[in-house]
Amino acid sequence: MEPAIPAHLAVPRVNPPRKSASFRPPYPSFSARFDTAVEQVVMAYLGVQYATPEPPALVTAALCELLVSVDEADGPEHRDQARYVDEAGYHTILNTLYWTNPEDFDRWCGRHASWTGPQHSSTAAGFFSEVVRPTTRRFETLFSSDRAEGVSVASERLSGEIQEHGYWGGARDRMPLAQTDGLDPSGTPSIEADPGTGLVTIRPHENLCLIRSGQEWTETDGDERRMYLNEVEPVLRAGMDFLRDDGFEIGCYANRYVRVTTDDGTEVDKSFGMSWWRSLEDLETWSESHPTHVAIFRAALKYLSTMGADARLRLYHEVTVVEAGQQEFRYLGCHDQTGLLRLHPTSGPS
Repeated sequence: MEPAIPAHLAVPRVNPPRKSASFRPPYPSFSARFDTAVEQVVMAYLGVQYATPEPPALVTAALCELLVSVDEADGPEHRDQARYVDEAGYHTILNTLYWTNPEDFDRWCGRHASWTGPQHSSTAAGFFSEVVRPTTRRFETLFSSDRAEGVSVASERLSGEIQEHGYWGGARDRMPLAQTDGLDPSGTPSIEADPGTGLVTIRPHENLCLIRSGQEWTETDGDERRMYLNEVEPVLRAGMDFLRDDGFEIGCYANRYVRVTTDDGTEVDKSFGMSWWRSLEDLETWSESHPTHVAIFRAALKYLSTMGADARLRLYHEVTVVEAGQQEFRYLGCHDQTGLLRLHPTSGPS
């Protein structure tokens, strides 16, 4: 058993952990271990939305250009693609890109037209770019298996079994900065709208929180597969739909529940929810006490108790709390409930 926070990021705690040093978690889990030279990463969510059943030609061309560019010099160390239908009925394709060197990201961006640039201005589709640059002190990761996903694919390795999981508040205990900082939100959003291009740029506020929480059922079969798809996934989807449609009132600015795909759009047996929150505390409150998450927890507990050590469902998450200066959200031609456009004074929750 080892601590979730790596030695080079551990400092004397000001904020006590939620569990004592004698606590032993009920099942094994792991955290990503990044090279000690990595001090900051980039998490870039590049999305495109359209109302038609099939993607317009502009969308297809933009995605093809993106796929070529990610393999060029200074491209991301990891990328995945997913799709979903949003709260307004728009089909959306989402590419998530990760870098462990922000300078590489800046050079890559400098060689390519902006994803939300004028070349993508059209009534046929909306483009958005949601980019955060957290330091390694500002995010934590958790895995139920030895298979990395998300930002952790760019890590050096996964840890051995960690202690800080299996209880409410574990995410905060795993986050290095939370040893000394309460991670409370402060400030107000900065919103700039260009009347000429229609581009809206938003920089939310201090300590915005992001969670990406994923599921993989590739290796399940028989009763286990049926139980996940028929009993667990519908409850998970209901919780994700609640956050998407009504989460604004409890601090969830936006939520997406997506299906991972290959580059040609074929669905694979992976999904994840990703959401932007006013604060880590708001996320914790929903997780600990809201009926929609309590239902998810109970369904997962029943599943795991039934399958026991033979369970082949793989779960993971990454939770990030971002400085105000490490955030940039850009929306071009998107409907007003897209992502953090809900913070725009002319939008707001539906």
